Amino acid sequence: MTFIWATCGRTWGFRFLQRGGLSDPLPAYSAAFAGFDAVPEVFERVGDRVVLRFNDPLGRVDEAGRVIPHDFVFVDGISDEVVDVAGGRDFIWPQVRDAYADAYG
Repeated sequence: MTFIWATCGRTWGFRFLQRGGLSDPLPAYSAAFAGFDAVPEVFERVGDRVVLRFNDPLGRVDEAGRVIPHDFVFVDGISDEVVDVAGGRDFIWPQVRDAYADAYG
């Protein structure tokens, strides 16, 4: 499974924690999330890609008190059984939560 993962931490701003195999994931990320800038949660299939955004499942916030979003672009798609934000979160979060816990601080 190949994906781009962009998020923030308590003390650091927007960054890519997974780059989807790209040296510069920003163009692919920007294209995937075009039109979803102000949308707090997203699940959208776009061709063979899946765009997913959800708030941090543990309610973590940054130093300014803003809830931290997790943005994913699944480059090669995910299971057709995943059909909404909750399903997407349940699918990916167990796979990345430890990495995020290590990076959050």
